[in-house]
Amino acid sequence: MTSSSTPWRRLVSFVVAAAVGLLGLTAVTVGAAAPAAAADLSTFDPGYLVSEQNFWDSTVMSAADIQAFLNARGSTCLPNPTDGAPCLKDVRQDTTSRTPDDRCAGGYAGAASESAATIIAKVAQACGVSPRVILVTLQKEQGLVTTKKPTQDMYRKAMGYGCPDTAPCDAQYFWFQNQVYRAAWQFRSYALTPTRWTHRAGMVNNIRFHPNAACGTSPVTIRNQATAGLYNYTPYQPNAAALAAGYGTGDSCSSYGNRNFVSYWTDWFGSPTGVPPVGSVDAIGLTNAGITVAGWALDPDTSASIAVHVYIDGVGTAITANQSRPDIGAIYTKHGDKHGFTFTSPQDPGSHGICVYAINSDPGSNTLLTCRTVVVPDKAPIGSVDTVTSTSSSITVGGWVIDPDTSASTQVHIYMDGVGVAVNADRSRPDLVAAFGRGDKHGFTHTLPAKVGRHQLCVYGINTAKAPHTLLWCGTVDVRDVTAAPFGSFDSVTTKGQTVSFSGWTIDPDTTAPTDVHVYIDGVATTSIKADKSRPDVATAFGKGDKHGFAWSTTLANGPHTACLHAINTQGIPHTLLGCRTFTVANAAPIGAVDAVTVSAGSVTISGWTLDPDTSDPTQAHVYIDGAGVALVADQSRPDVGAAFGRGDRHGFSHTAALSAGSHAMCVYAIDTAGGSNTTLTCRTFSVP
Repeated sequence: MTSSSTPWRRLVSFVVAAAVGLLGLTAVTVGAAAPAAAADLSTFDPGYLVSEQNFWDSTVMSAADIQAFLNARGSTCLPNPTDGAPCLKDVRQDTTSRTPDDRCAGGYAGAASESAATIIAKVAQACGVSPRVILVTLQKEQGLVTTKKPTQDMYRKAMGYGCPDTAPCDAQYFWFQNQVYRAAWQFRSYALTPTRWTHRAGMVNNIRFHPNAACGTSPVTIRNQATAGLYNYTPYQPNAAALAAGYGTGDSCSSYGNRNFVSYWTDWFGSPTGVPPVGSVDAIGLTNAGITVAGWALDPDTSASIAVHVYIDGVGTAITANQSRPDIGAIYTKHGDKHGFTFTSPQDPGSHGICVYAINSDPGSNTLLTCRTVVVPDKAPIGSVDTVTSTSSSITVGGWVIDPDTSASTQVHIYMDGVGVAVNADRSRPDLVAAFGRGDKHGFTHTLPAKVGRHQLCVYGINTAKAPHTLLWCGTVDVRDVTAAPFGSFDSVTTKGQTVSFSGWTIDPDTTAPTDVHVYIDGVATTSIKADKSRPDVATAFGKGDKHGFAWSTTLANGPHTACLHAINTQGIPHTLLGCRTFTVANAAPIGAVDAVTVSAGSVTISGWTLDPDTSDPTQAHVYIDGAGVALVADQSRPDVGAAFGRGDRHGFSHTAALSAGSHAMCVYAIDTAGGSNTTLTCRTFSVP
């Protein structure tokens, strides 16, 4: 620990009185030249000289790394011809063992003829101090790293340890291993007992510019323990003249120890306070419900997960980037993979400003990952009120609603005479799937108790975002006293090929027994069906049992059709029209191909594919050879067919037939699932050898 107000070759440091009894300062001449270009000191921060990670990272350099560094920095060094002092890169010393303690828990196993690089590496591991701290201190105290002409005195006082200001250096701390070990031990002592020392982290410290008290002080907030340790070792900060001089001479009140620590570290290893965090915002997802931000962030100074601050319209939220990102771990191999983040914030539709910052683990600067303006989208709900029916005591409303921003079921609000009720639109409506591609759970049916008379009814499709809803229907409904009239619902009509299916329910209030529904297709009375299928929802709503559902299918010719369903009154008074629906029957012809006909001695193998556009299920192919047919189920996996037609991949077939030698005739047909015309895939002749 040394000090001087002379040029850069003299450096300043100090240890407060402790158990080792070190007091005062001594000037030491350093016999090494400065680098040609000094570090930029315009941003020198006296309160933050080095990061904790940089100061205590004992694994950052191996003995081999240190030796290569000494070879490069001391390449022009020659041994001292007068006192025989070797260059640091060539030092060999018989070292002594040290017992582990609370400062240097690793202790030191002495050995014969150890190199300076080995000594530095072993002390770094033993005491948990970065070898870079040792190298920079060797340079700032005695210039040993870059000197061209070392002396034995430099090695006696290599780290400036035990050299007080008011007395000669204490010989018990002389020589290289002793100096390096004791200095590292002392840095650990500062961290282990921080309140015993003058300079403390997290406090404002009045730090001198020079040993001469007349040169004054200035208040410095020491921002971490590593910086506090450097000031306890060398208790002076550079003044403006020292900073302006780079590695050169300032004025009579200049000191250089901590200035040169920062300068050498920067020139040799980069910023001593670490590099800012790095990261990326990989995606910003926008739905009508809000904003989702995903990405990664890490601080190269630590493997721990760091904080990310997300600001939306100036309002910040702190999250931790601790999700697994193996891709980042593969790049930053010493930092692990716990650096991903995903954050979702509910936001109203419209324009929003978003900024995302990676937060430094040390007091250094944070990193702006992105700052942009985004628009939360919204599409208004769509839907329809398909039926409004009434009894003498109720009104039943049915229809569907979809919010285009989601496939999830949404709500309708039904207002009767100004009083509203929320209803989930989650009933199956298969007819909506093909039209809107948002699934089928969007239908609704709801019955409101109502007195006889005229009522105002309005139905709204509810937006999943905080945005305007959609008026689906508004009108008047008359509730009349028709005690015995049947009622019900024509729930759905679906087509599959030429097959048409109808479903719904009906109740005659005069009985709990199942009743009849008459079906008219294209104005012609077609059939009477019994509404006797279980409908627990109807039982719950009306208390007439559950045997009131109906489902019926028929086959119709291709083209447009209209179906009207009537609930039949058991007492012979007027029946009730449940509803009329218009629909189109279109039976698409099957398609396919015979990909290969492979002939071998005694057999033939035919392979290909077929599908019926009216279904995603496997269909059949019929293979005729010499007039003899066989039916095949085309259910083999054909991913190429699935990708091309969007009907799944179970449409392949393959068939092998044993045949005699000679010429044979073959035809392959794709079979229509609805009983329509089949499709000829191929007809050909071939010869079996």
